Amino acid sequence: MSVRIEEDGRLFTLQTCHTSYQMKADEKDVLLHLYYGAESGGSAEYLLTAADRGYASNIYDAGEDRTYSLDALPQEYPVSGTGDMRSPALIVRTEDGTEGCDLRFKGFRVLDGKYGLKGLPAVYAEEKEAQTLEIVLEDAGGLVEVTLLYGVLPDPDIITRSVLVRNISEQKVILEKVLSANLDFPYGSFDLITFFGRHAMERCPERTHVGHMELRVGSRRGHSSHQLNPMMILADQETTERAGSCYAMQFVYSGGFCGSAGRDQFDQTRMQLGLMQEKFSYPLEPGEIFTAPEVIMTFSAEGFTGLSRNLHDCIRTHICRGSWRDRVRPVLLNSWEAFYMDFDGADILALAEQAKSLGIEMIVMDDGWFGDRNDDLRGLGDWFVNEHKLGGKLGDLSRLIHEKGLLFGLWVEPEMVNEDSDLFREHPDWAMTIPGRKPVLGRNQLVLDFSRQEVVDEIYNRICRVLDEGNVDYLKWDFNRSIADVFSRTASYQGKVLYDYVLGLYDFLERLVQRYPDMLIEGCAGGGGRFDAGMLYYTPQIWCSDNSDAIDRLRIQYGTSFGYPAGCVGAHVSIVPNEQNGRITPLSTRGITAMSGTFGYELNPEKLTDLEKREIRQQIVRRNRFAEIILKGDYYRLTDPVSSDLAAWMFVSRDGKEALLNVVNLEIHGNRPVSYVRLNGLQKGASYVDEATGKVYPADMLMQAGMPVLITVPAFPPTGEYLSVQIFLKKLD
Repeated sequence: MSVRIEEDGRLFTLQTCHTSYQMKADEKDVLLHLYYGAESGGSAEYLLTAADRGYASNIYDAGEDRTYSLDALPQEYPVSGTGDMRSPALIVRTEDGTEGCDLRFKGFRVLDGKYGLKGLPAVYAEEKEAQTLEIVLEDAGGLVEVTLLYGVLPDPDIITRSVLVRNISEQKVILEKVLSANLDFPYGSFDLITFFGRHAMERCPERTHVGHMELRVGSRRGHSSHQLNPMMILADQETTERAGSCYAMQFVYSGGFCGSAGRDQFDQTRMQLGLMQEKFSYPLEPGEIFTAPEVIMTFSAEGFTGLSRNLHDCIRTHICRGSWRDRVRPVLLNSWEAFYMDFDGADILALAEQAKSLGIEMIVMDDGWFGDRNDDLRGLGDWFVNEHKLGGKLGDLSRLIHEKGLLFGLWVEPEMVNEDSDLFREHPDWAMTIPGRKPVLGRNQLVLDFSRQEVVDEIYNRICRVLDEGNVDYLKWDFNRSIADVFSRTASYQGKVLYDYVLGLYDFLERLVQRYPDMLIEGCAGGGGRFDAGMLYYTPQIWCSDNSDAIDRLRIQYGTSFGYPAGCVGAHVSIVPNEQNGRITPLSTRGITAMSGTFGYELNPEKLTDLEKREIRQQIVRRNRFAEIILKGDYYRLTDPVSSDLAAWMFVSRDGKEALLNVVNLEIHGNRPVSYVRLNGLQKGASYVDEATGKVYPADMLMQAGMPVLITVPAFPPTGEYLSVQIFLKKLD
């Protein structure tokens, strides 16, 4: 059993294949956290210590026992109002401004299978694959009842957490802070790894020692953001890729978030993740229930590689859904960098003809096909086909593309509107603007109020009419600005708008997924501005970054790989000089980099040389051969491309019989020495053959001493940099 109950229903142990998680309701009905880490038997209650902390507060029912203080004890779900002056997970206030509650253990329930969340994405599992533990806590003052939800998936070593808050009083209460997960560690010295960035340079790892302070990351932008990703890792200071203990929290949510880790006065560490506190103030009427988004947690004693493997397995098979979850994605050609918005139907058909000749499987018509959309100043929201521009109906264009044997895709941005649009002229109140103020613009557009059901319904209906006409196989869902003016004209309380907005987004996406079960949807937000597990529940892949330069992408995809599998990463080959940074890289290197993702192209084939076209045909053949191992295999980071002069990574099939090694040279030097890249994930004691050369290597040597890699310049005098090599290894029987 994944959930074990002992000591008359007061000691709870959650057990996965390699980890244990334990908590206990003590004699005062306070739920204390005892242990999370490598699999362990018995009770960890002995880890709790008692001492008179002097200035630390004591709850009233501790009586004269000054050794009992919630300011010093590890708690499962700390709240404001109990004397714990560390960061609370829950803040509740009444309408007169009184703040605080006091949660005490009330009961529990164990269920087979994994809980779901109304209106929110969540990890799913078959009944035999998971168990659910519900622990009910009740405020001693009678304000709220809190249900802590734990989902236990033994095989990928995953524990999920969510929280339900119910108003049990006879007055309105306001939730000022609701986090989904809290971990207290009474011992240990840790580093916090977070993933910062900016538009076109997302998810760069940053490792910071957790000292006597609170380290906080988050997003106030209305989406999970380019700047900080809703995933973080707490690691022992000596932890590396291959060894050491580490913990991950990953938020299954696409809006604002807050994550933190801090060391307190007694050298205890608290790690938390949940909804952003700023711009959040949620009223609950008597009887109403608030649902906090889910957090995925995992622990690894095998370093960051083991941690990533757990998260990848969870995302791949328990977050991503639908007909495309386990399928290799089609190789696509997107029209954006070929034409931007300057195209007509004949251009798209010519692009399709070129794509077919190269072995590409899908053509995607990006921004510019609808309304009066010839630049980014107008047309957003007018979701009707510009038949004059296309030279006919969308259905006719789609039919001609399908007759060529290609799939057909379309770009949309349903959450946005231009002021210069028919939609805005008809419904100016549908845009998020604050009365009496000039709105904040982003990319010349405003945000539609998706917290309003009638707005979601109307945009959904308009988009569906287009999709039905066009027989669309693929949809790219974009979101190209942050939410600055938070105001809804129909909301009774503005502090709930951003949360309700995300619920509206999810409602739209869920209906889309159900109506078009065979359509592949790719998420996008100016590239990777909404790259999170919440979106992956609806869109099994996300455009990783608007930056398609191969060298920058190596670093972006490196950081992304800590929490997200390669099969979710939208990655394309684009032209050189690169249009984001001007860098020139070999076509082979661009191909190898994009191959560690969904794979496609952003270019105009008519501008390619015959030699480049021949190389692309070979690239596609090679990618299709390795697509299964990239989609479903285990991923291993072999170097850090930020600090190393080589970027090296590999995929290993789950049965260990095949491995794909990728190495890219990041620097160029004269008379360069050989680099030895230590491989990982091979079967110990086995031998592997390099398919290209026939050379046989012992697996143990490859993992201990490494593979000698000397990426040589193919001509003299030297003619290139950023060269690469890809080696396919097969296990000998």
